[in-house]
Amino acid sequence: MKNRSLGTVREIVESAGMGLSHAFEDLVFLEHNGFLLLFSDRSQEMLIHINEEAKEDELAPSLSLLQEKALENKMVFSKAGYYRLSQADEENINIEFLETGKSSS
Repeated sequence: MKNRSLGTVREIVESAGMGLSHAFEDLVFLEHNGFLLLFSDRSQEMLIHINEEAKEDELAPSLSLLQEKALENKMVFSKAGYYRLSQADEENINIEFLETGKSSS
């Protein structure tokens, strides 16, 4: 497993005016549910997955700022696709990464 730069990712996210709510394995959850970050196989790249229920045009300024701040820290935050959240049980959620664009369901 490659070096995971959570500290650097936290700095980038905070410099863009956002906050981290939770990190679990290779996933980084932000304080809002519009998108999440996933560590890629490359140590200096994070993948951005957008919640399929989010209004992408409303997220665009935040995503652009996040990508700009990443470049300032010699990292790349690449848009990778979408995800869907569902409740698994009272304490757990399911995250499904979608191969293509938003689903029609």
